[in-house]
Amino acid sequence: MSRVILINLVRFVLLIFLQVFLLKNVALYDLSIPYLYILFILLLPFEIPNVMLFILSFVVGLTIDMFYDTPGLHAAACTVLALVRVLFISITVQKDGFDNEPEPTLSIMGFRWFFFYASVLTLVHHFVLFNLEVFRINEFEYTLIRWISSSIFTVFLMVVSGLLFFRRKQR
Repeated sequence: MSRVILINLVRFVLLIFLQVFLLKNVALYDLSIPYLYILFILLLPFEIPNVMLFILSFVVGLTIDMFYDTPGLHAAACTVLALVRVLFISITVQKDGFDNEPEPTLSIMGFRWFFFYASVLTLVHHFVLFNLEVFRINEFEYTLIRWISSSIFTVFLMVVSGLLFFRRKQR
């Protein structure tokens, strides 16, 4: 269990560092902004207690809020992301079949499931984040474009990082 905690602690530090010092300055035409830090929440183990998942999601969002000077936007979006993650995993995954490495990674779950999982959860996170950020109906088109383009950019980075850093399925 200490190995899992160490891996997730390193993952947390690396993703926050990458988001704050590199990806914060990356934007395509000020419309598409990648939020790769949510990969930390997506890759938490299946059997993590829901209370711990919500606490960790809130802490991740609050950490990003401190660096982005956004008062609770990322914390709220990450908490909603945790709720949707619980619902998504309870609907799509039979937890009994994963005994050695019970994490929802690309190498364990396969490309199709991981892509769908990352896409749905990223869309939900970005929808909440951008709507809380703008909070005006008269900027609907701009928010919609930002939501879709940022989600595509973020999922692309998640899949690329999954292909680069995770080992092949060993079943």
